Amino acid sequence: MILALDIGISIINIGGFEGAAPSFVAHIASDTRKTSDEYAVSLLSILSLHSVDRSAVTGTVISSVLPELNPVIKNALAFLFGKEPLTVGPGVKTGIGIRCDIPSSVGGDLICASLAAHKLYGSPSLIVDIDTATKMTLVNSDGAFVGTSILPGILMGLGALSSSAALLPTVELSAPARVIGKNTADCMRSGVIYGNASMIDGMIDRIFAENGEMQVIVTGSQAHLVTPYLAHSFISDEHLVLRGLYLIYNKNN
Repeated sequence: MILALDIGISIINIGGFEGAAPSFVAHIASDTRKTSDEYAVSLLSILSLHSVDRSAVTGTVISSVLPELNPVIKNALAFLFGKEPLTVGPGVKTGIGIRCDIPSSVGGDLICASLAAHKLYGSPSLIVDIDTATKMTLVNSDGAFVGTSILPGILMGLGALSSSAALLPTVELSAPARVIGKNTADCMRSGVIYGNASMIDGMIDRIFAENGEMQVIVTGSQAHLVTPYLAHSFISDEHLVLRGLYLIYNKNN
């Protein structure tokens, strides 16, 4: 089994691969206060929950947008499995071109998503990754990463409302029956859910106006909150980044 870890701002997504689709997917918090030993314990617990023996893991691969956590996770993986993980970054073969101003600045998660989109669904494509931040990534007809637009994510927007306005409470994230709410909770839920769906639809329209229409692939841990309310048609692949990590691991081994 190959263990793939996508280290995000707030969540680490973990996938166990024995083929093209993950055998299991799990999630733990991205916490820079935790030690390598604590992460090692968490990873062992996840393997145990999914009935995977530690000895079955023959390789690991990571992408990260949280550089300060990288050495901690790498040490945990090296301790558990006896060798350093493959880390997506300069010097690692990805199989896709990068057509932006500063290629070295492109996050590993964006590279993984672009590769998976190209290999699994074809190009050109627009990847909408709805997570802590919402990232909209353009992959051209050659399968190359062209660029990204980064928007505030759903939880980020809800947190800003609750923390910045004293009279606004923390609410459960679910869409209300009507766009115009008649109580504070419904007003906030409408703005966050319907507002994000409208923002994504509007951005898709603008991207299409600049680049022509193309397939849209939606992924990310918060995608399920918004996708029912999107006007555009799309392909849904919740584990696109993890699948890209697995492809990159195979390309380098």
